[in-house]
Amino acid sequence: MTMSPTGPVSTADDHGPHYKWIALSNTTLGMLIATINSSIVLIALPDIFRGIHLNPLEPQNTSYLLWMMMGFLVVTAVLVVSFGRLGDMFGRARMYNMGFLIFTISSILLAVTWFDGSSAAIWLIFWRVVQGIGGAFLMANSSAILTDAFPTEQRGLALGINGVAAIAGSFLGLLVGGVLAPIHWHLIFLVSVPFGVLGTVWAYLKLKDTGVRKHAEMDWWGNVTFAVGLVAVLVGITYGIQPYGDSAMGWTSPMVLSCLIGGSLVLAAFVVIETKVAEPLFNLHLFANRSFTFGNLANLTGSIGRGGLQFILIIWLQGIWLPQHGYTFEKTPLWSAIYMVPITVGFLLTAPISGALSDRLGTKWFTTTGMVLTAGTFAGLVALPVDFSYPVFAVILLLNGIGMGLFSSPNRAEVMNSLPADARGSGSGMMTTFQNTAMVLSIGLFFSLMISGLATHLPDTMQSGLVENGVSAGEASQIAQLPAVAVLFAAFLGYNPIEMLLGDQLNGLPDASRETLTGLDFFPHLISSPFADGLLAAFTFAIVCCVIGAVASLFTNSRKPRTPSAGCPAAPDDQRNSESAGATLAAVAAESGESPAELVDADRRSVS
Repeated sequence: MTMSPTGPVSTADDHGPHYKWIALSNTTLGMLIATINSSIVLIALPDIFRGIHLNPLEPQNTSYLLWMMMGFLVVTAVLVVSFGRLGDMFGRARMYNMGFLIFTISSILLAVTWFDGSSAAIWLIFWRVVQGIGGAFLMANSSAILTDAFPTEQRGLALGINGVAAIAGSFLGLLVGGVLAPIHWHLIFLVSVPFGVLGTVWAYLKLKDTGVRKHAEMDWWGNVTFAVGLVAVLVGITYGIQPYGDSAMGWTSPMVLSCLIGGSLVLAAFVVIETKVAEPLFNLHLFANRSFTFGNLANLTGSIGRGGLQFILIIWLQGIWLPQHGYTFEKTPLWSAIYMVPITVGFLLTAPISGALSDRLGTKWFTTTGMVLTAGTFAGLVALPVDFSYPVFAVILLLNGIGMGLFSSPNRAEVMNSLPADARGSGSGMMTTFQNTAMVLSIGLFFSLMISGLATHLPDTMQSGLVENGVSAGEASQIAQLPAVAVLFAAFLGYNPIEMLLGDQLNGLPDASRETLTGLDFFPHLISSPFADGLLAAFTFAIVCCVIGAVASLFTNSRKPRTPSAGCPAAPDDQRNSESAGATLAAVAAESGESPAELVDADRRSVS
């Protein structure tokens, strides 16, 4: 036990030489199941809605579909900063453990859903939100726990492994959901329960609070304005991709505009409040640190650029490419997850290695190269024909995963190493908030760009295609004017879109026309050209975001990590040497963002 300016501190070494690996393994498990559950529902939505006997494409049910997709992300984006601040105040391990418990209980209650229809949808959405609360506790405090537990020269490796779990989980969730959902949709929630129980018991028994704890008053006005403002903005984005009146999207809806404008004004008030209170939720002074500012900017723009990638690839594979290659629409969810595995492989190969190497070589060139490579892969996807050759597609996805791996771990280490010891929970929460908010924003923007591309050309293409195959001009015109989002969601869910759109009208058509319209070739060929227009717009936007992220990465300090023994002076012989040593230590502390007590403790750990 040592003393710091903020109070007594327990160090990692107080709990044995292996404590840091216990912390790494448990937080990695926590991040893995949290991020698996953020995406597992996406691929399982058709089976979930069939299981609760609800058609998600009916207008009155679209909101259920959107909140099943987005609710988890919205909640985690809103709460991680507050939960990180609670970790700084009351103990990061304590808050993390509580998150594991909440996550596990909500997983059990999701798995035992027994309702049908809209009641079941509301039950699932509610407990998904609660599950998101647990996930926010895990995400907000895991990086801070690792930063406390590991010495500076090993943090890149530790945060890299943890980051692998965080991002790989989002892709593994697609695969796990695709395998389990066709067996029984309850399994996608049940699969988390044993891991949740194990992780919760393990965390309560083994994890200890080892970092500086900052006792402070809760910034209630900051918490309220931040939550209200961010929720309003994210809800506006979520409903902006729904049709409104005669418009293909809802961006002109009074409700959406009220959410976006009102939420932005509340967030502006939040920023003002944070400059006035003694103990702010968002420590704006952290942005005076160049690495923290530009590292978060790179993370934000990179997340916006690649956040909607999963959705676009799912629609591309499920709605066009897989049916064209003989896969029935019912089987496309699983196979789309399988065909996206190269991204996960690329990320798993590079994220831990880049994290470890950045501990020795610095982070700047890893993060910059990663963003440039990711931008290049988006350019490669734009250059591909809609009916691509899979080996070429797989190589591009592999390179995309490699680029994400090169960026993610060093970026996280750069930001976390820039934080003072008593702000690691809130700083980690701020970083995760930027990332999760960017994901929701990216999904809204990517869907909007895709819908704009589809809405421009799809109606005429669809009307002529339906008329050519026996549908009356009046019925074809009516169907062609349906919102493009319905076509996107049908493809995303693995339904046969034309069968869903025509419904009973198919019964009046000749057998040959019916087989053509509902076959595996008609819809993919119908949508290919309009989809390519939307794809160009979405991925061009992604390229711009990644280039901005690469430029921001160049402005981080990214100095080679300090060798602990080099930063601490030898024992002084007299008072003069003592004062000189203290000044040197203070200077090193100011440069590194760590407290003098922490630097001394880092040396003690290094020597031992």
